[in-house]
Amino acid sequence: MRKLLTVLVGFLMVVPTVAAAQPDAGRPGRPLTVMTYNIHHGAGIDGVLDLERIAVLIEQSKADVIGLQEVDRHWDARSNRVDQPAWFARRLKMHYAYAANLDLPPASPGEPRRQYGTAILSRYPIQDFENTLLPLYPTGEQRGLAVADITVRGAKLRFANTHLTSNNNAERLEQAQKVVELLGGSTTPTLLVGDLNALPTAPEIKTLTAVYDDTWAEVGDGPGYTIEADKPTKRIDFQLHSPGLRPVRAAVPVTPASDHLPVLATFVLS
Repeated sequence: MRKLLTVLVGFLMVVPTVAAAQPDAGRPGRPLTVMTYNIHHGAGIDGVLDLERIAVLIEQSKADVIGLQEVDRHWDARSNRVDQPAWFARRLKMHYAYAANLDLPPASPGEPRRQYGTAILSRYPIQDFENTLLPLYPTGEQRGLAVADITVRGAKLRFANTHLTSNNNAERLEQAQKVVELLGGSTTPTLLVGDLNALPTAPEIKTLTAVYDDTWAEVGDGPGYTIEADKPTKRIDFQLHSPGLRPVRAAVPVTPASDHLPVLATFVLS
């Protein structure tokens, strides 16, 4: 049996934007702009906690679907105990789903549970959502694979968001193998995004790119480094895709809003 974690799914009214416009007349497919971003619970490279500048970045990117990692929900004083996924959904007028990979009792009776995990924001309806816990070693931190089924102007999209472990290569490889197992066997166009905590040449990344194409390698310009945000030297944040999604462009916006930089990509969804 797969271990499943309780998830929170929220639906808010969506305000149409330029990014959600219909494809150009005569062109097949649906344009889709996607972001993945490890937001470091909203704390920037400058040490400032500021969700608003992350929201502005997302707005300016015109992203349709966003995978966020290191998202707090009532966690503690480091993020002012804010329900961050709900805050972003309200601020950006998006649908959302949240996966609490860490789910701890409240600090005091009657307070909300303290949660930490990943979130998905979408301009389009989230039809289904599931978070599955990934392999965990005794000294590790629980990670998960969050998968949302999203309808993009009549087309089905499977959007997966994850954050693999940072401190154990063997554990991370097992997690990558589990991701492949969980996502396998579907013909629905699939995007796998997240902070994978490994370089493109690592065995765990090769495990994933044996199945899914690396968007940056296809259409990115330059090294695509994402960490540390002020002087990035490594590419550890990825957008991987299956057939049915054709990448058009990819970029790494520069921002001090987290210790990571986001990865932004545009696709055509068949």
